Amino acid sequence: MPTTHYLAPGLLTRRLMNPLVAGLTRLGLPLAGSAVLGVRGRTSGEVRTTPVNPLTFEGTRYLVAARGTTQWVRNLRVAGEARLTVGRRTETVRATELPDAAKVPVLRAYLRAWAWEVGAFFEGVGADASDEELAAIAPRHPVFAIETA
Repeated sequence: MPTTHYLAPGLLTRRLMNPLVAGLTRLGLPLAGSAVLGVRGRTSGEVRTTPVNPLTFEGTRYLVAARGTTQWVRNLRVAGEARLTVGRRTETVRATELPDAAKVPVLRAYLRAWAWEVGAFFEGVGADASDEELAAIAPRHPVFAIETA
């Protein structure tokens, strides 16, 4: 059963940082590998966008919801596919949500790559944490394996 844990972004993130990162990424200047995720809204049907940090780990690409069960997570669960955009390049991807038991190595790799940006959302658990500590927070952070559709 998916958890409903969610850490809402503050006003500065919503109004300044996310639009800035998304804008630069759309211009082809991704910040540390960011992409713009576009997912069809589960109610409105309109495409909703947000910047994300895709992770490639052991040959598979992943999206990790550092803030928990966000709107993009809820929309992606329903839609099953999304668009990832960097500059002029847009690809459609299919997403498969990982069960909690499979998240530990992905969360560890994600924290190695992105802790400087998202570490605060993981309740003090870092890349060097034990498997047990990572497993304990796994239900609060949805993870999707993505592949080109």
